[in-house]
Formats: sequence, C-alpha cells, structure tokens
Amino acid sequence: MAETITMPKLGFDMAEGTLVRWVKKVGETVNKGEVLAEIETDKATVEVESTAAGVVRLLLVEQGAVVPVNSPIAVVGTADETIEAPESSQMSIPGERGQDVESRVKAAEQAKAIPKAETVAAPAEGAVKASPLAKKIARDRSVDLNQIRGSGPGGRIVRRDIDVALQTADHGPLTAANVSSSVVHRPSSVADETVGMSKLRQAIARRMSESKTGIPHFYVTHEYKMDALMDLRAQFNKIVPEDEKLSVNDFIVNAAALTLRQFPNLNASLNGSSVLRHGQINVGIAVSVEGGLLTIVCRGADQKPLRQISAEVKAMAGRVRAGRVKPEDIEGSTFSISNMGMYDVENFAAIINPPEAAILAVGSARQVPVADEGVLKVGWRMKATISVDHRVSDGVEGAKFMKALGQFLEEPLRLVL
Repeated sequence: MAETITMPKLGFDMAEGTLVRWVKKVGETVNKGEVLAEIETDKATVEVESTAAGVVRLLLVEQGAVVPVNSPIAVVGTADETIEAPESSQMSIPGERGQDVESRVKAAEQAKAIPKAETVAAPAEGAVKASPLAKKIARDRSVDLNQIRGSGPGGRIVRRDIDVALQTADHGPLTAANVSSSVVHRPSSVADETVGMSKLRQAIARRMSESKTGIPHFYVTHEYKMDALMDLRAQFNKIVPEDEKLSVNDFIVNAAALTLRQFPNLNASLNGSSVLRHGQINVGIAVSVEGGLLTIVCRGADQKPLRQISAEVKAMAGRVRAGRVKPEDIEGSTFSISNMGMYDVENFAAIINPPEAAILAVGSARQVPVADEGVLKVGWRMKATISVDHRVSDGVEGAKFMKALGQFLEEPLRLVL
C-alpha cells in the first residue's frame, strides 16, 4: 500500500523547509531509513529519510520549493499499484497540468529509460546547484555561478565559495609575495558593505532575542581543579589511536549529564504554569559552523561511557560541518553546553537555548599559579558558568549543581567506574 512522505518538523519553532534536492527519483527503489531528499531549514541542510520501503512513485514538490511542515512531499508504493496524489497536497506536481497522476508516473519512468545524449551543454544559472543565499550574493555581486566549483553537499555552491571567488577576483591568488607585502604595507580604506543574513543567522538572531528578553537569566560561576582530569586524559590518550582520543569536552558532557540526575529542574522546560522534567538527559553541544552555531545532541549522555560519547560527538560534528546532518543530530536537547575553551577564553556566560531551562558555558583549562595549603604552585584550573531560567529554578539550586559537577570533574575516576 502506498505511503505518503511528509515534510518533517525539525524543532519546535520550524514552520517550513526548502526542498533542496531529491536524492531518489521517480521509479527508483528506496528502503526505509534510506535518504530520500535534502531539505534546508533555518539551521542546516538536513537529509530526510524515507519512512517507507518500496518504489518512489510520485514527487509532489519541485526542487527549490518552500514547503510547510507536515505537507506531503512524495509517495512511495509498489511498482504496479495505482497512485493518487494526496488531497491535502497544495504543492505543484511535476508534469503537465490536467494529466492524471498515473500518466505522469509512467511518463517519468519512460523518460528515465531513454538514453541521454553524451554531449552536455553548459548549465544555465537556474540549473546550477547553489544555496539560495549563494545565488542572491552572486546576483548582487555579478558572479557567474557556472565558473565556480561548489564545496557543499553534492558539489552545491555555498556562500563560502562565493566569498573565495570574490576575494580572488579583487586581490588575485594568495601567494607568499603578497602575504609578505601585506605585513609591510597598511591596507587602504574599505567601503561600507551591507551583507545579507543567512537563514541560520536570522534564526539565531530571532531565538536569542526571544530568549534574552523573554527568559529571566541568572548566572553562577565556579572554578574547578582540573589536575586529576588532565592527567587521566593524558594517560588515556597515550594508549589509544588518534581518532579515539578524548577531549576535555567529552568529560564535561558526561559529568554534566550525571550531575543532572540529581537536579531534574535543570533538565527541564517551562510548560505554561508547570515545569516539564525530561526523563531522558540529552546534552546539546554547540558547534561552530559557517555563519553561526548549531547544537548537536548526545542522547542519554548519562547512560553512555566516555568513549561512546566521544565517538558520537565526533561523528555528528563531522556531519554538521560537511552539511550532511541527520534530524536526530540536531534536535531534542534538554540541556546545552557551550565550550569556548579551545579559543583561550577564561570565562563567559551563554544565552539559554529555548525551550531548555539552563546552559553551561565552559572556559579554558589553564595552568595558573594556585595556593594549596599555604604553598604557591602551578595547577590546572577551569571556570564555568551556568545560565538558568529563574522561572524554573533559583540561585541556590544553580550553585548546588555547580558544586556537584565538581565531584566528577575534580575526581574523574567517578566517570569511568
């Protein structure tokens, strides 16, 4: 029996998505869980998996179409059954108007069987695979997309490709000669430039404004002794392959998840006049991407060993930066961590990621002078700050959480026993 695939809702505030590319075509076989299409949301380009197995019988939207969530986008069924377009579909259906669905399916299958000519004409701008933002900048700056090789998924042109093309056109290729000359000569004045905001940047601006103005934040900062953790990490990383080495953040994710077991109010969301305490502890980890941040989600982080957390986070971060994330990679976090330790940041406070009740901001682990029982010596120290929704919790609970977190960070063997 034919099944209708709909535009998934990825996040509580997602209203629509752009169907960037069909991975499967009409007449091709698709398995349940296999990638059917790529969609672009406010956050990222996401691979949409088929929820049914069979033959792709009908594609209900064109590539590039903006589709509301839960709207039909495709029909999957058997090769010989009669297919009808879903009545709720308001999208344009490929094919000639007035032609019945079965005829369009047959026409698509016949067209697929016709051998194509070997000569390929240069594509027009409209046929070039490029993100909407890349196309807009190219039009505004008179850049020929046909002359650019895309670095995005499937060779898709993204904004960074346009930026590189503009830089090359304005300044020529980067060489040792012009790098050295730039050290000697001061650059000339540069004219003001208005740059359009990407969908991701717009989404961040909207969500952070709503969070900061709508959620009463309070902050608690704590400094942790990191000597034992840094020593344990160094010993572990000496005996494992390069791709299995643990980061300081892996310890922090595990430690925060275990601490949240004791503080369910901080693993929660405000739900009207009540607080929803989440049964599962899904830790979101902020990852820097082109033009902003995405949060990847380590699910059930309190139930997983350090090595599993590390492997999952590395895999998800790799997919995010390659522009090939899965919906489950970026949705469903119940508590977030923003770690800027790798940028030599001593301390900072993060903005809560709605609808969560708290976020932990982590600075660098540093070797600093410390006084220990009257003796001045060098020790590892790290500062972290928790931002909490004051409607859900209070300062004392925030302070108790930060102190309890220290039991795992300062005695890291608790994380491996």
